[in-house]
Amino acid sequence: MNNENIIKKLDKKNTKPTSMRIRIYDLLSQQSGGLSISEIEQYLNYADRTTVYRTLKTFENKGIVHQIQEENITKYMLCHDDCDEQAHKDWHLHFYCKLCKKTLCREDVILPHSFQTDLRIDEVRFFAKGICEQCLNS
Repeated sequence: MNNENIIKKLDKKNTKPTSMRIRIYDLLSQQSGGLSISEIEQYLNYADRTTVYRTLKTFENKGIVHQIQEENITKYMLCHDDCDEQAHKDWHLHFYCKLCKKTLCREDVILPHSFQTDLRIDEVRFFAKGICEQCLNS
């Protein structure tokens, strides 16, 4: 994704487009699975951990990224454009492969979010473990 598009996306979420925010957004946009803070640091040539952490927390609060717990490690993935500061609308399955150790967003498996309730649901965590198609076919 080019910087101009990233800046527009960050502006739309009322997030100042600093160089680190642009770099982290760009990195996450290129991933099929989640990345931990350590992995992000390595991709960005060992960027400052505190800056990476603060950027991810800002992104999470603005509805730009969501967290996934993977084997006691927090990983981060980009949200859909309709997530915002009030609610993450993350209704798809996060699938962790026990062989390749990747967590993948499975947009083809979603929870129905049209059910009737008097509750306000701000976030749903829909997670499964198993073996992904790629590992099964190897």
